[in-house]
Amino acid sequence: MKLTKSMKVLHVIPSIAPSRGGPSQAVLGMVKAIRSQGIDAEIVTTNDNGKHLLDVPLGDRIIYQDVPIWFLPRFPLPMKEFIFSAALTTWLWRNINNYDLVHIHYLFSYASTCAGIFARLNKIPYVVRTIGQLTPWALVQSRLKKQIYTSLIERHNLNSAAVIHSTALGEAEDVRNFGIETPTITLPLGVKQPEILPEAKTEIRHRYNIPAHKPIILFLSRLHYKKRPDLLIESLGELHRLGQEFHLIMAGSGEDDYVTQLNNLVVDLGLTESTSWVGFVSGRDKDLLLQGAEIFVLPSFSENFGIVVAEAAIASLPIIITPGVQIAFDIADANAGLVVEGKEELVQGIKRLIDSPELRSQMGENARRLASQKYSWSAIATQLIEYYVAIIEHKSFNQKLNLREKFLTD
Repeated sequence: MKLTKSMKVLHVIPSIAPSRGGPSQAVLGMVKAIRSQGIDAEIVTTNDNGKHLLDVPLGDRIIYQDVPIWFLPRFPLPMKEFIFSAALTTWLWRNINNYDLVHIHYLFSYASTCAGIFARLNKIPYVVRTIGQLTPWALVQSRLKKQIYTSLIERHNLNSAAVIHSTALGEAEDVRNFGIETPTITLPLGVKQPEILPEAKTEIRHRYNIPAHKPIILFLSRLHYKKRPDLLIESLGELHRLGQEFHLIMAGSGEDDYVTQLNNLVVDLGLTESTSWVGFVSGRDKDLLLQGAEIFVLPSFSENFGIVVAEAAIASLPIIITPGVQIAFDIADANAGLVVEGKEELVQGIKRLIDSPELRSQMGENARRLASQKYSWSAIATQLIEYYVAIIEHKSFNQKLNLREKFLTD
């Protein structure tokens, strides 16, 4: 690979707030990794933080979590994922010509739409990361709005991109099924090695008053119906009725009404004494949960990659997920956990891991090995830069793409 040292890459995303979940946070790791390999990359985004705003300087290039970022003010009222920002429009119009390539993260959002339009006007190649928004489940959410937006804007935005960045083979298939002709690359997201906490299992039990004999089951994600925490709670209610002992830790935040529904479900199923609600966690608290639990469960309807699944894997946690989590194939192929569908299979899967510490240990080690080998930011960054160079230098991208997809399929 001929590394273009003067290459400047702009990453555009509506928000990098922790409240927006793993996909928004992954862009920080991605940019940090490619910068470590000599690429001049930075991010432009808004100060969105869900219902609130990030407390950051606006309109200046600052270093945020070791990454250069331009924060622009979003529209005063939160508009869910669309996140309008007039200031972002002006900034892109004035500055996009300073970059050799634009990497856009998200669909059906103002920032991604605006970046695509200005990149085309200025003849700057751009990459689009779809973040799982073309899965069948995602497309039926607000279906009419997405159909209109697709016909007016998004389909042209995708077909005019230099390449579509998918994070799993299933996501690439969703792009093709959507009728997009743009070539796709399949590169997973990365995870960093966590700080090792040797006393995590003891500390977590002490902190939440969990008896030593009860296996800890961890749910760590947004409390949103897409993630199906209700299915996990109902499944554990069935196990509780059968006399199975465990302790559930629910880590994450969500809309007040939905969180109240989940709390009521826990009460109705008699799981109050066996459940700890810990809210949103990050940093050491997050590492503590991942290293202190015995089983990680995410029964989501749809996840384009599931960065938290990779984080659980690097922490040596055996994993239970559903086919809607698009790295389910990796987990199953590595025997790093169980892929289940529906309540009955979830109940059986949890019971199987609770009853077998040996199986948990083996799957946990397999998970750690998988994450270390496949979800390394350093390796992912090297491959991503190769694609950047190919795009900018107008090399035979389709030939390179076919070789890459064959490698991943094999």
